[in-house]
Amino acid sequence: MFLQPPSDTDTVTRVYQSDRDQLGFVMNLSRAWAWRPDVFDGFAALRNSLTTRSSLSPRELAVIVCAAASSLGDAYCSLAWGKKLAQAADAATAAAVLQARDCDALSAREKALASWVRKVATDPNGTRAEDVEALRTAGFAEQEIFEATTFAAFRLAFSTVNDALGVRADRQIAESAPQEVRDAVPFGRQPAAADA
Repeated sequence: MFLQPPSDTDTVTRVYQSDRDQLGFVMNLSRAWAWRPDVFDGFAALRNSLTTRSSLSPRELAVIVCAAASSLGDAYCSLAWGKKLAQAADAATAAAVLQARDCDALSAREKALASWVRKVATDPNGTRAEDVEALRTAGFAEQEIFEATTFAAFRLAFSTVNDALGVRADRQIAESAPQEVRDAVPFGRQPAAADA
């Protein structure tokens, strides 16, 4: 990344150790967010508040992130969440969402959701009432539309910070994603070749 790592403090050590305990390595994004762990924790708490009380399924949340991250050109979240979507569906479906291709394996709700999120990511001022009506027609309630939009915006903000600061996807994340997902992510900052 473009920033130097923060000095070791108890808080920074806690952030890194949490990654080691959960993943076995320190994520590159944690090295950036360790400059303000309180902001990272606040972001995570707000995101969790939104998603745990939402009726959006884990698969729909993965569609949101894959559509948003790939529209933004963010390789890190595209790889990480492409892997999650591949686990919830399959690798071909995840690759299709990342490449903005139609896919029969997606439900009408998921197709409408991906289309909406791409508009939110690329031209939020260009959305129209008809776009929201398409979500209603696909079965989304008003609160779900708000939650999907808010979650997409949260993820776009998170990706923007990482991308702007030169944070590259971890080699471990890239290697653990299915090949179809890796092939669908030729954009953005490519994964780190080795641990930082």
